[in-house]
Amino acid sequence: MTKINGSNAQWLDESTLPPLITAAEQLAVDEALLNEAEFGNLTTPIVRTWQAAVPAVVLGSSSQLRQEVNHEICAKLDIPVLRRPSGGATVILGPGCVMWSVITPFKDKPSLDAIHASMLEPLAAELSKAGQPVVREGTSDLVVSTAEGVKKVSGNALRVRRHSVLYHGTLLDSFPLELVGQLLQHPPREPQYRMERHHEEFLANLSIGRKHIDKAVQTAFSAWNARTTWPSDEVHKLVKSRYGQFRWTERL
Repeated sequence: MTKINGSNAQWLDESTLPPLITAAEQLAVDEALLNEAEFGNLTTPIVRTWQAAVPAVVLGSSSQLRQEVNHEICAKLDIPVLRRPSGGATVILGPGCVMWSVITPFKDKPSLDAIHASMLEPLAAELSKAGQPVVREGTSDLVVSTAEGVKKVSGNALRVRRHSVLYHGTLLDSFPLELVGQLLQHPPREPQYRMERHHEEFLANLSIGRKHIDKAVQTAFSAWNARTTWPSDEVHKLVKSRYGQFRWTERL
């Protein structure tokens, strides 16, 4: 696998994208960059963060809409429900939840354990420098220890193709956690450390601010080379054919 930590990764600053880009378009950006990596047009990793301007629910690629989402409440509150290209459970985005992504090409297909470790361990180490200790828990979560127990601050997912990997996830920082319980049902599967806790009891905010989160992500993957272009044409095609279509979101 292309080495991330210590590599010549590129940083795609959110300010290079249009200011009113939607969450659906942001999901398409990740897949468009993954396509670049898969077809040999991206030779170095791309690292980025972004934040949705308004709340949105995002299903995993194989998530069951009616099983994981309080769909009627989302409709009543006019909160969009989207579906991403990676696995994992349903998440909620919005102000106070920073999204991070790494898209990287590789020559030799790595194991899933190796991918999770190469992504989460350096990020946890850098986030810990900005606030309280953050560690990896379960398959792909980052957590903090509190007086009420271990709580999740980051859930992550990946999509592995023949020559590339998309790894992305959430970083809760100042998110209204009560919203999660309103919009999502209890997940159909959960890590052992959750111990059947409700969303509000299971989640926590990092409370370190966007500036520190961006720095932690950049430092974790040595993403100091700025990229100022984004695949806008491919993004628009993906939104039109997939991310903006109800049949894509509601297929399961």
